[in-house]
Amino acid sequence: MNRITELFGIRYPIIQGGMVWCSGWRLASAVSNQGGLGLLSAGSMHPETLLEHIHKMQAATANPWGVNVPLLYPEIDRLMEILVKENVKIIFTSAGSPKKWTPWLKSHGITVVHVVSSTAFAMKCEEAGCDAIVAEGFEAGGHNGREETTTLTLIPNVAAHCGLPLIAAGGIASGKALLAALALGAEGVQIGTRFAAARESSAHAAFKQCILETPEGGTMLALKKLAPTRLIKNEFYQQVKELEDAGATADTLTELLGKGRAKKGMFEGELAEGELEIGQIASMLTKEESVEEIFKDILQDYHDNLQLVNSLRL
Repeated sequence: MNRITELFGIRYPIIQGGMVWCSGWRLASAVSNQGGLGLLSAGSMHPETLLEHIHKMQAATANPWGVNVPLLYPEIDRLMEILVKENVKIIFTSAGSPKKWTPWLKSHGITVVHVVSSTAFAMKCEEAGCDAIVAEGFEAGGHNGREETTTLTLIPNVAAHCGLPLIAAGGIASGKALLAALALGAEGVQIGTRFAAARESSAHAAFKQCILETPEGGTMLALKKLAPTRLIKNEFYQQVKELEDAGATADTLTELLGKGRAKKGMFEGELAEGELEIGQIASMLTKEESVEEIFKDILQDYHDNLQLVNSLRL
């Protein structure tokens, strides 16, 4: 037990990333039922859709779970009202300042965790009253930090300057990575990419296969003038790169991005023109697995490597 498992009431300090178009009730409930913390992703759901997934979560698991909420969500007021009304106990916020919503959420008895990409923002979360933080390194998929700080550097820096329970994210998919994160000062990990490719993920089968076929170096951080996002190098990415290399404005990039580009790629399986968000760790994944299989592998790998480390004499 540590502060993260106690805070959430979970058995293992493993949190599933709240990934747009991947993190529906089937994935989130499967993670919670294995003893981790499953998260629904509100970022890719209309309020009515989120409400449906909340009800299905409530029926699918008796274990703790939560919702990831990007604070730039266009209907944020309505969304927060739904979460309070439905008695959601844990909310992970991201993509915005935690100062506005954290006190209000905590006044309703909700545990609040915020996602950051720097030590400076981690300290602001502490000031805002967050219960814990996720520090996400440059390796992570989807929206990312402008500073491009790697997980190996970020976690010990945040741990040294912030007293909140710390969850490490970015490039984590194995038991040995969990062990490393704990050694660096984290008390839990958030795993995205490996769960995005899981059998229970709501991502399109073609996107899952694309994840498994992504080679080392097959992703790149792009769209820095909008919101830095790690993408698989497909035709859409090449269009973005050409525009960025030519000095395109944010308006030009926004026009190319259009509406529904991420849904087209990750949920509908359009691999050429879709926005395919995934982390660098994709190059280490080779097969689709169930959440149960993923947990078994991570836990066995953790214990094997803990034993190995304990046997070393330096």
